[in-house]
Amino acid sequence: QVQLVESGGGLVQAGGSLRLSCTASGLTFSSYTMGWFRQAPRKEREFVARITRTGRFSSYTDSVKGRFTVSRDNAKNTVYLQMSNLKPEDTAVYSCASTTRTLPTLTARDINYWGQGTQVTVCS
Repeated sequence: QVQLVESGGGLVQAGGSLRLSCTASGLTFSSYTMGWFRQAPRKEREFVARITRTGRFSSYTDSVKGRFTVSRDNAKNTVYLQMSNLKPEDTAVYSCASTTRTLPTLTARDINYWGQGTQVTVCS
């Protein structure tokens, strides 16, 4: 049984930072590209970032470039999302996801497994 479990969400003031973690079990973690998505209230889920299997390549949606950094530790089966200079518009439920696709951006259709999500709320 595959599980992706996120942690690290919370309430932060604008300009602050958070680090999200997602630990995987039940799959060969290093065989998957890992991604982060988010969904704000009344909005569609959107791609945030992804990192390739070895961690060599990463990519981001334009709105988070320069503020968010995705990384992974294959020895710990964990992917991270370091978020800095947070803005109120970053408020959303953040979910990690795994995929065998190698595209620079991901859609929900590319995903094999999803985490349950963690809430990030940024107040002004």
